Amino acid sequence: MNIQEAKIEIEKLTNELNEHNYNYYVLDHPTISDYEYDQMMNKLIEIEKEFPELMQSDSPTQRVGGVALESFNQVTHTVPMLSLDNSYNQGDLLDFDGRTRKALDEEVEYVVEPKIDGLSVTLSYENGIFVKGATRGDGYIGENITQNLKTIKTIPLRLSENVNVEVRGEVYISREKFEELNKRQEENEQPLFANPRNVAAGSLRQLDSKITAQRNLDIFVFNIQTIDGKTFDTHIDGFEYLKKLGFKTSNYNVCNSMKEVIELCDEWSEKRATLSYEIDGLVVKVNDLNQREILGTKSKSPRWAIAYKFPAEQKETLLKDIEVQVGRTGALTPTAIFEPVRVAGSVISRATLHNEDYIQEKDIRIGDYVIIQKAGDVIPAVVKVVLDKRNEDVKPFNMPEHCPICGEETVRLEGEAATRCVNSACPAQLRRSIIHFVARNAMNIDGLGESIVTLLLDNGLISDIADLYYLKKEEVLSLERMGEKSANNLLNSIEKSKGNDLSRVVFGLGIKLVGARAGVLLADVFKDMDTLMNASFEDITVIPEIGDKMAQSLVAFFKEERNLEIIEKFKSTGVNMKSLKVEDDSIEKKFEGMTFVITGTLSKYKRTDAKDIVEKLGGKVSGSVSKKTHYVLAGEEAGSKLTKAQELGVPVISEEEFEEMVK
Repeated sequence: MNIQEAKIEIEKLTNELNEHNYNYYVLDHPTISDYEYDQMMNKLIEIEKEFPELMQSDSPTQRVGGVALESFNQVTHTVPMLSLDNSYNQGDLLDFDGRTRKALDEEVEYVVEPKIDGLSVTLSYENGIFVKGATRGDGYIGENITQNLKTIKTIPLRLSENVNVEVRGEVYISREKFEELNKRQEENEQPLFANPRNVAAGSLRQLDSKITAQRNLDIFVFNIQTIDGKTFDTHIDGFEYLKKLGFKTSNYNVCNSMKEVIELCDEWSEKRATLSYEIDGLVVKVNDLNQREILGTKSKSPRWAIAYKFPAEQKETLLKDIEVQVGRTGALTPTAIFEPVRVAGSVISRATLHNEDYIQEKDIRIGDYVIIQKAGDVIPAVVKVVLDKRNEDVKPFNMPEHCPICGEETVRLEGEAATRCVNSACPAQLRRSIIHFVARNAMNIDGLGESIVTLLLDNGLISDIADLYYLKKEEVLSLERMGEKSANNLLNSIEKSKGNDLSRVVFGLGIKLVGARAGVLLADVFKDMDTLMNASFEDITVIPEIGDKMAQSLVAFFKEERNLEIIEKFKSTGVNMKSLKVEDDSIEKKFEGMTFVITGTLSKYKRTDAKDIVEKLGGKVSGSVSKKTHYVLAGEEAGSKLTKAQELGVPVISEEEFEEMVK
């Protein structure tokens, strides 16, 4: 076989195998036997071995996994991957419906889809070829997990059309495959996986994609994030197009009223167990995409969708003991230890009991039988004690008067529910604060897991988070089971983290109430650490999304001498203390005070690109046309927005006119 013959044969086998993958995994309707499929696959493998230069990125042979990575690269999402507000009852859904109708002042059609209990990802295609896949991350920045996603056989490596598109989906593992996986773990005397969602999340973050390939993951694709050259009027139009491209999509229902939605929620709450995969609720979305633009989004979630969470499944079990853990803020948290029991898809053996008041209110005692559930199908919680089964051997629980870790006296301040260890040097607090500091969404220091942090502390190599930047190679090598390569990787990761944005440093400091999103907001406004440290309560509370309690916490944090010392140590080792977000002040804000509406299919720009240009020049982009609209940028098939602009006398501009305006 010469290279030209090989090229033709590879193309033929690739097309046939991709089609058989689709028939088997997406349609659940195989058209050839496993033997015939394996013969074709083996033939393709042999040809690619002989002519490796002909191997394509969409080859079915890529499903088995490739060379292990050292780490994942970051991906900035083109469209933010927002989360959803939750609803738990009929009243929440009716409130959502009322807000939606009031904002639109017209009829609303809803689409209802199952809420898959998995991990959200994006898939990007160029000319119909799968080129990149990423985790959701914090909604704005995720991780590039392309090689791992290629192992999922329901993800098409080549679409039925040569289109540039980015889609969002949910990766999961079926109940059957989850049970098979845990059976293998048990046979190999390895720890069992807690639930299907953890398997999906953990498998996608394996640096070796061969491991991911063994996990038999699956995906439902449910949304078009961006697409070139096409527009849709409704979510369902996009859904049907996804099927046409070759994606596996879940079932959906269209409802003309919230009454129909509520009936569906009640129906699926009863029959969720009949599905081959875990769902923890339903997602309710406005179908009309123009209405979605009018409704818009909040900082973390869209106003046009809501998740309905099913009532929690409850089980009875024995509370064998109550242990106390010390957190990074010094709070003592009692934790219940149960006889293991399966609840909502996972085995539960522990649950937080929050504080002393919680235990007393529910009259929880060691040795009681209790009813437990997973709040929101995620967090285990004790609902109540089964008093009929209580016997005389049960033991009341009292919070310890001394810290179980350092032995210092504990206190409970007036007005607070938590009992705290007042020793700021308590090893437990320090350990928790370091684990928080090195976490993926904080300073993202690879190789610093809980066991290594514990070893560093136990060996006296660090006494605060800043000491990480003073570690020497010989000190790291002295740790148990730490080799040359691991030590180098750890120190390189620590060094690399010095270049992180200020927002990550702020979040990593572990300031009470300050999350990752608040870190970004504070860095954007104050630009550098010194300015933030000197900011007043009033300076901080003017920032949208930051309230009084968070501002008080920030001001108090930067008054403590120990915290200021840590920040000075950061500075002396070269940790970046500034926002890395670049703003070009030289750009003329010629669209200041103007509102644009973009509609139709643009030939020279993506809609997101045109929106970025308008905003960079000081303007605002709206989803609906009104008398206050200054310009409507109209492409082909502009539709109702163009008509409304003409009726209101709003100026309509072409792409060429837009280009002249931005020069």
